Amino acid sequence: MNTARPVPLRLFPRGRLPTLLTVALLAAALALSFSNLGALLPASQWEQALRAPRDIQQIIVHDSWLPRLVVSWLCGAILGLAGTIFQQVLRNPLAEPMTLGVSAGAQLALTIATLAAPALAGAAGQWIALGGALAAAMLVFGLAWRSALAPVPVAVAGMVVTLYCGSIGVALQMFYAPYLRGLFIWGGGSLVQQDWSAAAMLAGRLAIGMAVTFLLLRPMILFGLADANAHSLGLSLRRMRLLALALAVMLSAAVVSAVGVIGFIGLAAPPLARMAGARRLGQRLVAAPLCGALILWVADQAVQRFSGVMGDLLPTGAATALYGAPVMLILLARMQRGASLGAASPEPLGAHSKRCTAAALRWRFAALTLALLAALALSLLLARGPQGWHVSGLVELSHVTIWRAPRAFAALAAGAMLAVAGTLMQRLTGNPLASPELLGVSAGAALGLIALVIGAAGMGGPGGASHVARLAATSFGALVALLAILAFSHRSRYAPERVMLAGVAIGALFQAVVAVAIASGGEQAAMLLQWLSGSTYTITPADAGFALALCVVLCALLPFTRRWLQILPLGDAPARALGVPMRGARLALLGLIALLTAAATLIVGPLSFAGLVAPHVARLFGARRASQQLALAAPVGALTMVLADWLGRTLLMPRELPAGLVATLIGAPYLMWLLGRRR
Repeated sequence: MNTARPVPLRLFPRGRLPTLLTVALLAAALALSFSNLGALLPASQWEQALRAPRDIQQIIVHDSWLPRLVVSWLCGAILGLAGTIFQQVLRNPLAEPMTLGVSAGAQLALTIATLAAPALAGAAGQWIALGGALAAAMLVFGLAWRSALAPVPVAVAGMVVTLYCGSIGVALQMFYAPYLRGLFIWGGGSLVQQDWSAAAMLAGRLAIGMAVTFLLLRPMILFGLADANAHSLGLSLRRMRLLALALAVMLSAAVVSAVGVIGFIGLAAPPLARMAGARRLGQRLVAAPLCGALILWVADQAVQRFSGVMGDLLPTGAATALYGAPVMLILLARMQRGASLGAASPEPLGAHSKRCTAAALRWRFAALTLALLAALALSLLLARGPQGWHVSGLVELSHVTIWRAPRAFAALAAGAMLAVAGTLMQRLTGNPLASPELLGVSAGAALGLIALVIGAAGMGGPGGASHVARLAATSFGALVALLAILAFSHRSRYAPERVMLAGVAIGALFQAVVAVAIASGGEQAAMLLQWLSGSTYTITPADAGFALALCVVLCALLPFTRRWLQILPLGDAPARALGVPMRGARLALLGLIALLTAAATLIVGPLSFAGLVAPHVARLFGARRASQQLALAAPVGALTMVLADWLGRTLLMPRELPAGLVATLIGAPYLMWLLGRRR
């Protein structure tokens, strides 16, 4: 009797998919390039345009199209090289210029310079962007210095600095949108060229970077070992890390200063090179730049094909995630179960806090509740008007409560729901970096709402649709994002680094869609930017009541999940032995997280920080069990958002800052302080 298991029929052998994908990308790049060039100039004139252009079309090809083609190769190669260096030195698969704050720092520096000294920004824009990138990188590495530049502290610091710089940039764009119109396109990564100067500069940077990288090849190979082993071989970890990281920052800043922010290339190119067969570091240092050049080449030619002859209506950097993130997710899904990407397991930021007795936790919960009530009273009574600060009396309060109370209570509900969703995600995935904001769940909710708005009434803002329709759209988007993240990390048994990698890829898709919408300019971009930053301007009493009702109903379901949250982190086998239905429990928790995130996103947008900070603050207060952490995180999140809404409404009167944006500006420095003081 033949008991052999049947061999599944595969369209392509497993090991050949990366090669076939690379060949397909190369063929697409060549086809698109010839098609775009043919639209500009007949084939009979290509040689003349290359050697000695005569008419205007040949000059355009020689001085604009060809430099843009070469710049796409060079930028992709530099970002692929920088990403490989970052990931090898930090042993972190999420390390790349965008996740380490380099791109965000450069963009913020140029934005500030454009407002403060426009002439200086135009003449020395490259140096300003380079300075901003270096400052952001120094901040990230400074925050992680006491942790010996270990992978996880560097990753967290990079995410925090990126979000913080981006939030400041969003605030400036909201106030000075007419003056920063050009930066909308530049911020998306525009490769439009007018001469060969950028190509010459980038070629020199790439040549120098490759030479220095191979000089550092042997020390960087040792970075793949544990720190103790590297020390035993005589490697000075901090000195060599700083040298290699400085090289990667310089390479990244060169791209940002030349063409703007190009995301995802440095994240996608190194894994693509590894899966294509480049196992050794020396091989990856050659293959990753080639993969990065190929990805950006395809993306830019596709932009030119579908966004005008010269592709100047859509920034290429915004489109790279549209093409790169799906490819990254497909390759991530094919990774072998348990294969390591070199990232260390994250350690909770509050792991060193002391345990508390049940009585102490009850006192702390009561103190947080009182602080929340005081914040509500502050939001309703204290305001700033033309005559300065004043406390509203009973007569005035009866007139202004209709405007202040809905915003305050809606912010309270949103903060509590984000905090609970973040706690559930960290407990479910075993990843202390998990939160609706960082794993793309809020991004998925926002994409669902944007799709509803576009399909129903055009890009006119989230208003106009019913509460049920908006909640359904955002819940569907959040649930799809969650399921995609867990599906693509299933083969690794939900390893924290895989969950984070899938979440970053999905978040990159969202950022691309938003960048495309903002780059279009006009009232639609301004309204979208306002909502995405977490505005509570248009909250009505009905909206606030709906939010509070959802918060109460969804939080009332939490006691039923307490046993699951205690058992699921133990693993599949112990959970089954204890009678926990694995699939049903996970789906129920995912559905609850999706609903909580969707309801909060409707109120404060996807850019809040409460979902990440609140669970860690609860741990610092001594919460260890799931029920304790949920009980303390909810009032922390609510308090954060209520204060953020009040500060945004009063500090810059008559102008206002959205609550979600203020919450990010408050939460990020706190997390920076926490990271900086930890060993």
